[in-house]
Amino acid sequence: METPGAVRAVFADAGYWIALFLPGDDWHDAALEATTSLPDARIVTTEEVLTEFLTFFAGFSTSTRRAAVEVVEGLLGDPDVEVLPQSHQSFLNGLALYQRRPDKQYSLQDCISVASMREHGLSEALTPDKHFHQEGFIVLMRR
Repeated sequence: METPGAVRAVFADAGYWIALFLPGDDWHDAALEATTSLPDARIVTTEEVLTEFLTFFAGFSTSTRRAAVEVVEGLLGDPDVEVLPQSHQSFLNGLALYQRRPDKQYSLQDCISVASMREHGLSEALTPDKHFHQEGFIVLMRR
């Protein structure tokens, strides 16, 4: 139950940022729809997610890479986006989940994101990734 007057906070995964950035992405429309359905929400993401976002564009053109950097810089300065810092503890928390889920194909990055969501009491994720649903979170991107 939300506290009256509390701002809704949702976690944004790399898949969301990538889909939002790339108009031709299969999930682009779902990312736009999810974004418009959350006009007053505070978006929470991590430095690890932003690293994954930039890594995705490493093999793209110079102009695309530059535009991706501008997106990240914009997110870092956006008062409606909280970027959680990466730390040794966030790595260890993700590693612990990774170790506990040998039956899943979770990436370490997904595990860090899931651990961060739990640590910050977040239940909703902007992501197309089914792994978040498997961990009990509400996935806000649907096709």
